[in-house]
Amino acid sequence: MEVFVARQPIFTEKEDVFAYELLYRNNQVNQFPQIDGDKATADVIINSFLNIGIDELSNGKPCFINFTDNLLKVKLPTFFHPKEIVIEILESVEISAELIQICKELKELGYQIVLDDFVLNEQNPYLSRLLPCIDIIKVDFQNTSVLMREKIESLAKKMKIKLLAEKIETREEFSEAASSGYQYFQGYFFSKPVIVSSKDIPVNIHSYYEIINLLSADEPSVDKITKLIEQDLSLSYKLLKLINSPSYRPRQKISSIRQAIVLLGLIEIQKWIFVLAVRETKGVKKDLSKEMVSMSLTRAKMSESIAIQLQRFTEASSYFMTGMFSLMDTLLNMPMEKVLNDLPLQENICEALNGQSNEYKKVLDLTIAVEMGNWEMASQLCKHLNIPEESAFHSYHQSIKWAKQIIEMDTSL
Repeated sequence: MEVFVARQPIFTEKEDVFAYELLYRNNQVNQFPQIDGDKATADVIINSFLNIGIDELSNGKPCFINFTDNLLKVKLPTFFHPKEIVIEILESVEISAELIQICKELKELGYQIVLDDFVLNEQNPYLSRLLPCIDIIKVDFQNTSVLMREKIESLAKKMKIKLLAEKIETREEFSEAASSGYQYFQGYFFSKPVIVSSKDIPVNIHSYYEIINLLSADEPSVDKITKLIEQDLSLSYKLLKLINSPSYRPRQKISSIRQAIVLLGLIEIQKWIFVLAVRETKGVKKDLSKEMVSMSLTRAKMSESIAIQLQRFTEASSYFMTGMFSLMDTLLNMPMEKVLNDLPLQENICEALNGQSNEYKKVLDLTIAVEMGNWEMASQLCKHLNIPEESAFHSYHQSIKWAKQIIEMDTSL
């Protein structure tokens, strides 16, 4: 499943890139489709941070992201580092006492806050209390009158708030905005939004709610949470992408989902599960590749089962991950080497997935041989691993049943 984000640069007066605005897109058509605002923001966040990679999108620059009233109230911006994002408050968000309190808290945490498409309403009793929290005001040069712009410019100068001129389409408009005191500029004169795409993995929305319930317990069970995440290929992949991002990147390589959960922490897991749940429940039903997910789960479970038969109990979870990620190149439509560059998997798992011979690869090869009905190869591998053929076939059938149960748990499939 292909996913998209549009990225438009924001420039300084010297025409250097100051930041990027990340915009929702659902295909290669470069325009914003009509969609629920919560869903759009959650989609931008997931696709930017977990599918494409925020470091690839931002080049180290901060990213402007629109936040709705609902997402501000649940403090979604605090899930991210203040250096990574700039909070854009949409013009549709009502200026209220609650919004002022939210903005004060965000400012204390070090976030920059922007008023998007600002139109001055001097009758609003809360405006004077909100403005001290604001770092930048965005002014739409195409849809704001000269008189209104002059009032905003005067107010911004008085409050020492920076100005961003958006929808700048000509050199003349750029010069006009610069001479009027604007520090930042955005629009087609500089650059149209560039669409960046990647692949996403089909989701199991059922597991999100189960994990949220487990995380809400007084003493959350890491083992139960691990089990649920291991059963969800999409969530496992996103978890590893997240922990490999610049904000979290671990010193050691990952050998199991449990290790990733412990390193990331339950609070961070809870935050991202929430974002994922918002995104999926607000979205439309997608065409999911059930068969590919089922095959990945089957390979994972069988690889784990073979490892246990080989009495490699402490490594069983690593064999599980080898099987689970063995089809990731097909699901994401990219070379396995590129997939593994984005994931912090331990070396022997990466070697096996890249086709290099080791014990992980031999167990995976046995799983694939049985899957494809290559009985001669399966027989040879069983002899090499010193396990009965009957045990390998039994493990495969049990793994198919397990994968089927997991898939059927998601009523949206």
